[in-house]
Amino acid sequence: MNLNAPEFSAFTHQGLSLAYFDDGNPAGDPVLLIHGFASNASVNWVYPGWLKTLGDAGYRVIGLDNRGHGASDKPRDPESYRPWVMAEDAMALLDHLQIPSAHLMGYSMGARISTFATLAHSDRVRSLVLGGLGIGMTDGVGDWDPIADALLAQDADAITHARGKMFRTFADQTKSDRAALAACIRGSRDLVARADMARIEAPTLVAVGTKDDIAGSPQELAALMPNARALDIPNRDHMLAVGDRVFKAAVLSFYDEIG
Repeated sequence: MNLNAPEFSAFTHQGLSLAYFDDGNPAGDPVLLIHGFASNASVNWVYPGWLKTLGDAGYRVIGLDNRGHGASDKPRDPESYRPWVMAEDAMALLDHLQIPSAHLMGYSMGARISTFATLAHSDRVRSLVLGGLGIGMTDGVGDWDPIADALLAQDADAITHARGKMFRTFADQTKSDRAALAACIRGSRDLVARADMARIEAPTLVAVGTKDDIAGSPQELAALMPNARALDIPNRDHMLAVGDRVFKAAVLSFYDEIG
């Protein structure tokens, strides 16, 4: 864990104040990091060492607090959290920073957001890293309504749904706005058609923990895409895969290879 959080700034998009950091090598190739549900840029990317890893490798490292998360504004309307809406937040951040194109790396919900961003703005995405989400991108990842219910439950001890309890605990640990997260989980679950995955030509790495019971197969998702490969992150579940050394090494190798 690297606890040295960078300085955050903010910009405005669609009337919302959105927080971000811009760190690493300012002259390096930009990597835009998009975190997962109930997390934030620090929890997903700074504390597990991604900022240091990518910065030490010479990249410009940009991390966004998605709407509803971290220090960004937190609307309560589920329609505000459609993945294509949040994808436009990410592209607006690149506009704000005057960055024509970047590598996109997303984890879980962030992988879905990154995919929608790529479908809408293929000319601006140099490559994709989709972490924590495999064929669930197209086929779904189960019923998430109990997660919203768990987030809104008054008594956390009364929650019996295992995945709901896991995300409620995580939300409490990150001191999140649980009402905003409930709206987010209800609005952000749109699937990507398999035919649309096949349209993504950007070099792509799909990385999922071998003990992840949420994401679905990375091999199946990568097989839909013309320029993608899969990575199994050994012995990691959905929560722990994000900071894994194998994952980091594979991303650095992937970036070196694509140039």
